Amino acid sequence: MASGTASRSEDEESLAGQKRASSQALGTIPKRRSSSRFIKRKKFDDELVESSLAKSSTRAKGASGVEPGRCSGSEPSSSEKKKVSKTPSTPVPPSPASAPGLTKRVKKSKQPLQVTKDLGRWKPADDLLLINAVLQTNDLTSVHLGVKFSCRFTLREVQERWYALLYDPVISKLACQAMRQLHPEAIAAIQSKALFSKAEEQLLSKVGSTSQPTLETFQDLLHRHPDAFYLARTAKALQAHWQLMKQYYLLEDQTVQPLPKGDQVLNFSDAEDLIDDSKLKDMRDEVLEHELTVADRRQKREIRQLEQELHKWQVLVDSITGMSSPDFDNQTLAVLRGRMVRYLMRSREITLGRATKDNQIDVDLSLEGPAWKISRKQGVIKLKNNGDFFIANEGRRPIYIDGRPVLCGSKWRLSNNSVVEIASLRFVFLINQDLIALIRAEAAKITPQ
Repeated sequence: MASGTASRSEDEESLAGQKRASSQALGTIPKRRSSSRFIKRKKFDDELVESSLAKSSTRAKGASGVEPGRCSGSEPSSSEKKKVSKTPSTPVPPSPASAPGLTKRVKKSKQPLQVTKDLGRWKPADDLLLINAVLQTNDLTSVHLGVKFSCRFTLREVQERWYALLYDPVISKLACQAMRQLHPEAIAAIQSKALFSKAEEQLLSKVGSTSQPTLETFQDLLHRHPDAFYLARTAKALQAHWQLMKQYYLLEDQTVQPLPKGDQVLNFSDAEDLIDDSKLKDMRDEVLEHELTVADRRQKREIRQLEQELHKWQVLVDSITGMSSPDFDNQTLAVLRGRMVRYLMRSREITLGRATKDNQIDVDLSLEGPAWKISRKQGVIKLKNNGDFFIANEGRRPIYIDGRPVLCGSKWRLSNNSVVEIASLRFVFLINQDLIALIRAEAAKITPQ
């Protein structure tokens, strides 16, 4: 059996050699064609190795466009031999259109990106304004001068945009899609800003300048000429434009005064000299006058309130500087001296604590330092008839007098140079000895009587 297979392989090789020689003589290389049917046949070891090498070589050459086939050393099947013998092989040149096709696809995919990048300044509202204005006036110069776009465009940019909307299919398609997505209210607002055509202004100029037209007059004008006016025109818009035309002497019954024929032409400075300032009426701003009156009334009320509270101030607060004034005068009974400020006691009873909008006290300890731990009414200092000072604690936290705690509801006698500590704020209590001596003397005189 081995001899039979060997002889068959030799015959096949000789046949393949004859075909190669004939093809070389003709100058063509036959193209191997494989059957669509799958023939199950056992492969020998050498065929397995050669077929694996052929597959790896075709994978490496796949990018060059060469059709993968069997290796030259592999044995062709019997169906391939019949097809090769029956049909002459013709060389198939590689299609040259494959490479340009790839470049065309890449170009098509990149083109919309460039278009969308160039459409950044032109908004859909600008395109709709441009289209409406051109349809009304048929003049790009008038559109450039009369239409207010979202940003400032030159005349050249307006012309290029209009030509792009007309002749560039990509830009016109994108612009139409964007304009369809506008809100109906935005579309109505854009249509109300459309420029007036010459036919519309000609119809409005026929309304007399001496008459007093109402909205019904312009509404009747709209009903009588529906084809001449733009679809978004209203009677109010027609009245506003008619008033503008009347201001600039554009109505039919109005005439513009000619310039003087003399050598001297009146200019603005000459006209200003002719104006009599005394005849000019001073326009009063009622809103401004009302605001000034209210502000003046408020300031007077604050001043009056401060004047009324002057006699209630029992304690004067002075900032302590390097050159401080004397602690006592003829009216100061005692001084509660701190690190930043000092409080002058000029009445027989004062209250200590933290001042708020709803709670007004005599001595505001928040001026000395952080007083968020101090009660709104922390304590009361009183002067007895015998000349002794006492402090009563009415707050939650204790008051320390020379290191001794005075709890809520308790009292303690204050002497000269006593150290008063309230929630980490320290003060020195100083007594005006001369004034207190006079008070004690007067009290001693009144007691025997």
